[in-house]
Amino acid sequence: MSDPTPTKKSSAQAGDATNAKRGSSTLAVLQRLGRSLMMPIAVLPAAAILLRLGQDDLLGADGLAGLSGMGWMQPVSGAIGTAGEAIFEALPLLFAIGVAIGFAKRADGSTALAAVVGYLVFDRVATWTMVTFDGATGDIGSRLTTYPLPTDPVTREPITDPEAISAVAPMINHAVKNPTDVLGGIAIGLVAAVLWQRYHRIKLPTWLGFFGGRRFVPIVTALAGLGMGVVLGLLWPIVGMWIQNLGEGIIGAGALGAGVYGVINRILLPMGLHHVVNSFIWFVSGTYTADDGTVTHGEITRYFAGDPTAGGLLSGFFPVLMFGLPGAALAMWLTASKARRTQIGSIMIPAALTAFVTGITEPVEFAFIFVAPVLFAVHIVLTGVSMAVMNFLDVQLGFGFSAGLIDLLLNATKDNTQGLGVLLLFGVFYFLVYFGVFYLLITKFNFPTPGRERDEEDLEAAAPHTAPATADGTTEPGTDPPSGGESGKGPDRAD
Repeated sequence: MSDPTPTKKSSAQAGDATNAKRGSSTLAVLQRLGRSLMMPIAVLPAAAILLRLGQDDLLGADGLAGLSGMGWMQPVSGAIGTAGEAIFEALPLLFAIGVAIGFAKRADGSTALAAVVGYLVFDRVATWTMVTFDGATGDIGSRLTTYPLPTDPVTREPITDPEAISAVAPMINHAVKNPTDVLGGIAIGLVAAVLWQRYHRIKLPTWLGFFGGRRFVPIVTALAGLGMGVVLGLLWPIVGMWIQNLGEGIIGAGALGAGVYGVINRILLPMGLHHVVNSFIWFVSGTYTADDGTVTHGEITRYFAGDPTAGGLLSGFFPVLMFGLPGAALAMWLTASKARRTQIGSIMIPAALTAFVTGITEPVEFAFIFVAPVLFAVHIVLTGVSMAVMNFLDVQLGFGFSAGLIDLLLNATKDNTQGLGVLLLFGVFYFLVYFGVFYLLITKFNFPTPGRERDEEDLEAAAPHTAPATADGTTEPGTDPPSGGESGKGPDRAD
């Protein structure tokens, strides 16, 4: 009778391999999602700059338009601000398109068209479902409905007849953003991408051949949008409450919540998953209702909408991205070998300036994340500390794309920006902290940061040399074994 042990071991190994494969597949999907979110996020700089320039304290009545002879700038300011506001209002649709294109493999124009069709159907059906089942006077229904004033179609005068007034029925105000907001756009984008992958080469019967292939994708996506609109329309009063409670919990946690967000943000960076968390914090968490009744969600969108409490989950990035990582770049430059210091400086100086001006830090971070995980761990902790400290000190400063000099200057005079001086002082302190800690750890533990890698020739010189062996295990004739510690030159010696 055979021994069953090998079979059990093989089954266990097969199970481990299957689990590992599933884990890697899940990670790959999440990474695709993270990358796809970057496409709609990339439009934020344009939206933020236009919206900010159009506000009163810059180009408007309290800024340039208020100067003598510059009154003509007032309508210009309004047009520019409206352009930026239009992008922010269309973010759900932009996310649907961007996620669909970014998530689908080898996407084309039909993918984007399918996302647009799917979102338009989903948007109308979801709002209709919410109003129908929540009621016009319900929590969500009251935000989505309006009661038009009865007016005479000829004279445009208000009708005062009580019967006519009482007969006015509520109607869905489609100018109000769908409560699912960006999450609805992301969901439709993912569905459009999956359906495109599945059906963009579908073959239909000859008499329906015109609708085959890519033309079929918008059709099936519209049907999917219809189904999602009904389902989410029914579930959103509960699901939306859970999501908002989570967002409010993060904001309500104050410094602790900000610190945890900063730590998670940096931990997920190497895998490209930080954009998933960012999208929730930036566009979903928190609620702000403006004086005109407009409801805005998300830290970035609330900040630009004028929420006096927004920006506390964003300000902590500025000391790290503008000051800390340039300090780390300086440390890596100065700790490079003398022979390569000029070369490394030509890389690190532009990377540091890029981080300082634009807030794009990957060129600096990926110089040490994988070669020196200890430095990455320090970076994670310092990011969390900066986020917590800025939040604790009530420093509020937002950004449209990243926490760089451009966004800082653009929003420095914004009404709901506060604690800018504290932020700058803390930034200078963080430059010194990052430089000192990175310099000390790199030199003490000899981390192979750029310019400190050992060349292959150096590794060969440091490795012990043995004579080639013959089949019987003896050394090959004509070669001498290395003499321990002798400095003489052998045939395999690298000088």
